[in-house]
Amino acid sequence: MRNVTDADFDTEVLAADRPVLVKFTADWCGPCRQLAPVLGALAAEEADRLKVVQIDVDRNPETTVRYGVLSTPTLMVFRAGEPVRSMVGARAKRRLLQELEDVLPA
Repeated sequence: MRNVTDADFDTEVLAADRPVLVKFTADWCGPCRQLAPVLGALAAEEADRLKVVQIDVDRNPETTVRYGVLSTPTLMVFRAGEPVRSMVGARAKRRLLQELEDVLPA
């Protein structure tokens, strides 16, 4: 899973050629660490349909504020430069796939 920053967020996420799942995370966040292997597996399995990145909320306050992220982990799906889905908290891969079903291309 690639790390993005305030500096490259627009290029890596908003201008991406496919939907992007962004994990807003922090080093001190336990549920964020629990979610890491789930997102790693998802990134590998859905690489053709979904790009998965993470951004550290403490090091990148501009993007965090711009999208109103108040807690970690927040998962946000961007499609064509716009946020289309937002989820808060860790979850199992199966549940995450169900929640992403209608925002991913067939």
